[in-house]
Amino acid sequence: MMKKMMLAVAVLTAGLGLAFGPAAQAVQSPAAVPVAQAPAAVCTVNDNGVNFRGGPGNDYPVLGQVNRGQNLNYRGRQGNWVMGDLWGGPTGVWIHVAYLDC
Repeated sequence: MMKKMMLAVAVLTAGLGLAFGPAAQAVQSPAAVPVAQAPAAVCTVNDNGVNFRGGPGNDYPVLGQVNRGQNLNYRGRQGNWVMGDLWGGPTGVWIHVAYLDC
C-alpha cells in the first residue's frame, strides 16, 4: 500500500511539473536572467562629416564619418575624446568632445 501511495505522489508531482532533488536546482528562476541595462549616457553628434577614430587622438586611424544627429552610447573618456558605441554602427569608437553633445 505504501509503495502505491509513493508512486501516486511521484506521478502527481511529475504531472504538475514539480521536481525535487538535483534536477530542481538546475532550473533558473526568472530573477536570475540578466537584464540589459540602458547606457549611462547617450551623446549626439552635433556636426556633419565628423570623423570617428580607433583611439583617443588624431594619431589614430579614421574608421569612418558620422553626421549630425547620430547617437553614441557613452562608454568612457580620455582627455578630450569620448569612446562609445554608435547606434546601428561600429562599437568602441572615439570622437572628439567638440563634436558631441553629452
